[in-house]
Amino acid sequence: MPASHSENKSDIAATASDEDISFDQVLDRLRQVVQRLEQGSLPLDQALKAFEEGVRLSRRGSAILDAAEQRVELLLRDDDGTEKRQPLTSGTASPAGDSRPASS
Repeated sequence: MPASHSENKSDIAATASDEDISFDQVLDRLRQVVQRLEQGSLPLDQALKAFEEGVRLSRRGSAILDAAEQRVELLLRDDDGTEKRQPLTSGTASPAGDSRPASS
């Protein structure tokens, strides 16, 4: 029973630290998990733990993207509060800090 108790503590610690990582860090860690799983050499219990980590990271990445989408929608609101939705295409906007002109 003590082993499972310590595993639960490490899972909780991993989940708490997942909330503090950036989207790029999520992607990097997710790539590492996929690479470990694709090797096919992990014992079943380790493969399941890696899969659980991958699912947790995927959910965190999705939450980060959802929050970014909400921020963009907020920025696109008119002064009267109505939303003006526009598809984001390569010709309509460039990322912040990008000094290159949009290609025509």
